[in-house]
Amino acid sequence: MNARIWRMVVLGNGLAAGAWLAYWWRSHPGLAVAGVAVLACGAGMQLGVQMLLMRHACRARALAVPPAWTLVRAWWAEWRLSVYLFGWRIPFRAPAQPDRLHPGKVALVLVHGYFCNRAVWASWMRQLKALGIGCAAVTLEPAQGDSMDAMVNDLDRCAREVVRHTGRAPLIVAHSMGGLVVRAWLKALPASERAQLAAHVVTVATPHRGAWLARFAHRLPARDMREHSPWLQRLGPPGAEVAFSCWCSRSDNIVFPPDLAQLAGSEVQVVDDAAHMQLLYDARVLAYCLALRARLQNAQAGCSGP
Repeated sequence: MNARIWRMVVLGNGLAAGAWLAYWWRSHPGLAVAGVAVLACGAGMQLGVQMLLMRHACRARALAVPPAWTLVRAWWAEWRLSVYLFGWRIPFRAPAQPDRLHPGKVALVLVHGYFCNRAVWASWMRQLKALGIGCAAVTLEPAQGDSMDAMVNDLDRCAREVVRHTGRAPLIVAHSMGGLVVRAWLKALPASERAQLAAHVVTVATPHRGAWLARFAHRLPARDMREHSPWLQRLGPPGAEVAFSCWCSRSDNIVFPPDLAQLAGSEVQVVDDAAHMQLLYDARVLAYCLALRARLQNAQAGCSGP
């Protein structure tokens, strides 16, 4: 569904820009160019407003805010990345990287966030395949209009398929809303099955305790990500069967303040200089997951005995 929505957005913007140019070019070429420039800069302006709201929310809670130049660089990087992801990869390239699994080896299950699909993991999957590491990326449906609980089945099918092919519990890496879907999935499983289907969960910019920005949401599943939402209250803390690690950023323009992206009892990694989608592509996050996956592989190999 998200791919179809973004295809319509991209094509609609292209048609609007073309119509504007055709109407104004002969009489007012400067106005024609200016209108297209405003349309092209819309995403950057929206991200800038989010950054300003983040600064406001953090200062209102007496939390530290990164220096202005750090935020400007994060804003610029997020703008370029967002144009690429939401203008190309998510609408048109979701199936480009197929899953690949290896018997006996710990794989990664990759779970996307709100208004995205499995295409956001393409660069991860290329690098993992080059290293001989198995990976599977899920697209969560229904993407709009339903609770995150409705997305659990897609994740469950993916995780079980990975375990069936590899014989190993996977490392699950989830971005943004995807981390909440993972928690809802684990909660729905019998306690005895959780460690069999998930060796560890790494969440990246996940609003575990909600997000300040979600107060402006009026549809599911975004409405469930409001701070103190009834859905989050029902979700409760995760069980002890599967360990969590949480990555968050003080420059996140979507999930802020950053303490809302942290789970009590989890290992927490905080950076200052990455915006919301940018954090997913941060080399530090990938390196952490690779090292963790190696430890899981070695630990499970050791447990299997000679």
